[in-house]
Amino acid sequence: MSLIVTLPSKNKTKVEQKKKSLLLKILKISGITLGTILALLIILPIIFADTITEKIKILANENLDGELNFSDSELSFFKHFPSLTLTLNDFNLNGSQPFKEQSLVSAKEIGLGIDIPSLLFGSQMNIDEIYIDNAKINVQVNKKGEANYNVYKSESKETTSNSESASMKLEHIQIENTSLIYNDLASKINIKATGFNYTGKGDLEKSNFDLETKAEIASLNFAFDKEEYLTNKKVSAKLLTKINTNSLSFVFAENDLVINKLPVEFKGSFDFLKNGYALDFNVKTENSNLHDLFTALPPKFITWLSKTDIKGKTDAYFTLKGKYIASENLKPSVTFGLKVREGYVAYNKAPNPAEKIYLNFQTQLPDLDVSKLKVNVDSLYFVLGKDYFSGIVKTEGLGKSIAINSKIKSNIDLEMLNKAIGVNNLVVKGKLNIDAVANGTYNADERKFPITNGKFNLTNGYLKTEYYPNPIQNINIKANLENKTGNFKDIAFVIPQAGFKFEGEPFDVKASFKNFDDILYDVKAKGTLNVAKVYKVFSQKGLELDGFIKADLSLAGRQSDATNKNFSKLKNSGSLELKNIVTRSEYLPKPFTIKNGLFTFNQDQMKFQNFNGVYGSANVTMNGYVENAINFVLAKNQILRGNFSFSSDELNINELIPTEEIKVNPADDDEKPKTVSTVIEIPTNLDLNMRFNASKVLYDDLVVKNLSGNVKINKGTLSLQNGTLNIIDAVAKMDAFYKNEGTQKAKFDYKIVADDFDIKRAYNEIKMFKEIASSAESAEGIVGLDYKISGVLDHNMQPIMPSLNGGGTLSVKKVKMKGFKLLNAVSQQTENEAIKNPDVSKVDIKTTIKNNIINIERFKIKVAGFRLRFEGQTSLDGNLNLKMRLGLPPFGILGIPMKVTGTQENPKVRLGRKTEDLKETEYDENAPAPVEVKAVNAVNAVME
Repeated sequence: MSLIVTLPSKNKTKVEQKKKSLLLKILKISGITLGTILALLIILPIIFADTITEKIKILANENLDGELNFSDSELSFFKHFPSLTLTLNDFNLNGSQPFKEQSLVSAKEIGLGIDIPSLLFGSQMNIDEIYIDNAKINVQVNKKGEANYNVYKSESKETTSNSESASMKLEHIQIENTSLIYNDLASKINIKATGFNYTGKGDLEKSNFDLETKAEIASLNFAFDKEEYLTNKKVSAKLLTKINTNSLSFVFAENDLVINKLPVEFKGSFDFLKNGYALDFNVKTENSNLHDLFTALPPKFITWLSKTDIKGKTDAYFTLKGKYIASENLKPSVTFGLKVREGYVAYNKAPNPAEKIYLNFQTQLPDLDVSKLKVNVDSLYFVLGKDYFSGIVKTEGLGKSIAINSKIKSNIDLEMLNKAIGVNNLVVKGKLNIDAVANGTYNADERKFPITNGKFNLTNGYLKTEYYPNPIQNINIKANLENKTGNFKDIAFVIPQAGFKFEGEPFDVKASFKNFDDILYDVKAKGTLNVAKVYKVFSQKGLELDGFIKADLSLAGRQSDATNKNFSKLKNSGSLELKNIVTRSEYLPKPFTIKNGLFTFNQDQMKFQNFNGVYGSANVTMNGYVENAINFVLAKNQILRGNFSFSSDELNINELIPTEEIKVNPADDDEKPKTVSTVIEIPTNLDLNMRFNASKVLYDDLVVKNLSGNVKINKGTLSLQNGTLNIIDAVAKMDAFYKNEGTQKAKFDYKIVADDFDIKRAYNEIKMFKEIASSAESAEGIVGLDYKISGVLDHNMQPIMPSLNGGGTLSVKKVKMKGFKLLNAVSQQTENEAIKNPDVSKVDIKTTIKNNIINIERFKIKVAGFRLRFEGQTSLDGNLNLKMRLGLPPFGILGIPMKVTGTQENPKVRLGRKTEDLKETEYDENAPAPVEVKAVNAVNAVME
């Protein structure tokens, strides 16, 4: 039974009216509240716009060291709702010293989120958010470690008292569509990122805080020491970084990255030290797909990857640990490892893929020192159809001593391998068999060699590249390397067969080398090799010569027989023809081109006839022979002996002077090296006699004709004996000796005898004479010179004046002297015009040079009835200390004593005899040669 109560219709209407009234009140209150909030959102920015902008300016002026500019600003809740944001349009902030003129951050707009409670109720307005949009961030660090991001001033009492208007208490950073450049010359790291989107959250106000980060990069480039490791890679990252701002320490606690498709875990720490960095980076990927690893490689692999089927699993890791302090030469250590399991590579659906690939690779570089390099290929294995490759290689050290433990065995069809891995633009064929085991230490100084048993066999080889239309074919190489004791004397390297055919020309070699303490050699080579076309096969550009080598050689003997001159035991014969071959030497700055050269071998001698070459602008012809050539090539510390003629139409000495890069201040990392000349270096492993003849020799503006003589190069020295030359139609004889000491200075000894020397022509035609004998400008006549001098040359091949030591005679045969300042001064002092421009003849002026002083022996001249007597000193930098007697007519019995001091430019003539010796400057042989040497008036000093 149910009870149903029905209300009257009138009461029902009242209830509905109450509901409508309540709903209207709620809507009104909500509307008023919403309108008020909306009004506040509009009004508050208008009210506080000027106040906030002013506080931001004060904050920037007091705390930023870089120049800040923006076009205008706007305050709004709607830019990054619900945050109250001050947006600075066309924003630019320059960096700190020494980068004050370069932009650190430039952006279309930067938003500063304002903490509203601090704005309304606090004494100090807080900025707790930053929004950066369409920005360019340019971080630069120079070699000294000085960075452009140090724009925030350190706290001081003055700053604290004046910055109550606003402060930075960041909790949120957001960056969108930004490009980033990080160029650190100190650590040699270069990073470029575009399409950079970043969100960071944390209590950045605290000295210790956790920063949670999400980042995406559309394109990332990473390079270390100018070597590209990542190029145009897409990166997404989720990071947790613990930051200590007091000690500038960063701990990367949880960091997961994805580079293209490769997942990477990154952990570690980075500490700023007073004079460097402390690093502990660990990067790894575990149980990843081998294909994903290839997606992280440079773009040149992308096209290849799109056509290649890659399978398998991989683990990879990279560590960088230690301190980097350049001033203390401390560097971190690097470790890299890679494992591949069940690998599979098939390019373009190759019928025989490379599969069952196993790799266990590890390398260590302690202290970034290549001499400590460790490489451990614990296993490398793959199969190719029925073929296979298996290898183990372990090495330690790099340089004089290398520890080796390796085992390699292979039976590979190279054409099948090339198709499987897909090496573009290269055709390779042939069957490669290797069976080699090596264990021990290689150390040439200690004459140690790993115990080795190795066989290498390549049959029916073929090589063709995109750079040249025709292949190198019929490549057959069979080689055996054996050492049973680990000593150099038991090395046996035998090549029973080696040859190929190129452009229709065969080239075959058979060789045997045993006992590397006293090499027993047997080499036979026959064929023609077009060198220029071989270079083109391997895309070596810049060689335009049509060079070739033609060999028909049979060389057999023992090294000691050649050294001990047991030539009857040698069996060296045959010929080697070279044409248009370019060669280079560490001793010459330019290449030497062999235009035509026919070398014939007979026991220890290698003869050459009509050997033509080009060096720089010089055409060279040589005829003669060299001895010990085979020993010179095969072993260290061997001397190449020879005797031949050398002739050239024109030899430019300037083309023989090498250059090198140096710093005036090596401690300045920012200083760019300058290219400077160095002295000519003479090889220490030559003993050569040359009959030298050059029609013309150029040095600066000096032109010498018909230079000839006997030149000897012996153990780092060069000498010229019985030399003759023609200069300004005067014949001179000379001997010379030269020996360099490193690259910055060289010793020389020089003797010259010239009988009839036209002083006016010398001044007009020889620039060097004009510079060092300016007083000869108005002189006319004939002089002679017999002088010997030794000293030291600087890196510009110019004499260091205090080092000069020598003496000789300047014979004045008949000279009309005009404008000599010394005689002008004497003329003025004696009031006798006849002394001014005298004619002088038959006078021998004997001088010696030492410690920057020229000592002039007493000599006499007759001038207009007067008898002048001179003796004394003059320095190579122009100071005078001369004694002079003016003998009066008719016989000079009575004379006036005079002394001449001052300088060559301003001589001072006074009556009297007493003078003080000029101060000597001794040359210090242990001092480094100066970078620049001031030219001094040496010849002029003698002539004055």
